Amino acid sequence: MSDTKQPGLPTIDVNEYGGKKDGVRQQMNRRLFMQLVVLETPVKTLIDRFRSEKVSSVVYADTNDPRGAGVLTWSEDPAHFVSRVRPLLEEQRIRDGWTMLGRTYATGYEPDLGHWLLQRPIDNVMNEAMPWHIWYPLRRSGAFAQLPDQEQGAILREHAQIGIAYGQAGLANDVRLACHGLDAKDNEFVIGIVGAELHPLSHLVQAMRKTRQTSEFIVQMGPFFVGHVAGRT
Repeated sequence: MSDTKQPGLPTIDVNEYGGKKDGVRQQMNRRLFMQLVVLETPVKTLIDRFRSEKVSSVVYADTNDPRGAGVLTWSEDPAHFVSRVRPLLEEQRIRDGWTMLGRTYATGYEPDLGHWLLQRPIDNVMNEAMPWHIWYPLRRSGAFAQLPDQEQGAILREHAQIGIAYGQAGLANDVRLACHGLDAKDNEFVIGIVGAELHPLSHLVQAMRKTRQTSEFIVQMGPFFVGHVAGRT
């Protein structure tokens, strides 16, 4: 393949960009991958296994399935899920269609880009004061991508302001992951919401239904995994 750039081709930039810091716009070519696997295995078995192998994880009891469990793991290197996580799960019964894999991303306004991409998601899921977690994927319609940037921005701000309000009230924090090309059902995002109580998380999902983004442009949402933290390793 020739190294000479052909005229007319788009410029490819895979960096993440945040807000300005000391007058310079932040940029970084690092991000965190997170994966949720839902399976039928006793939670104690999973906790013991991940703890003994020193693999960081959150192990959930599945609220809607008395035989079910979930395991959330993360790494900057996606090969981690194959080299470290897979050997711990490959003999277990995995629930088809429930695995979620995504990567952190920036919106261009984050005041501390590195913390947003690499540490904030871990802090949220490892917060001992927040044992209730809901995870779900979603996909927007192609019509959203065709909207002018200004209109897209207004739609996203309406959606984001609701999440910020719940966060400032101490009711819910979120983890937002992009999963373009990573999801078997062509979803675009994986969302995690965490909190001390379950009701506010359900209330947040309900409130989001009224936004223009959800009511007009989301064509697929779920399945919803409702987990109560059984252990963190």
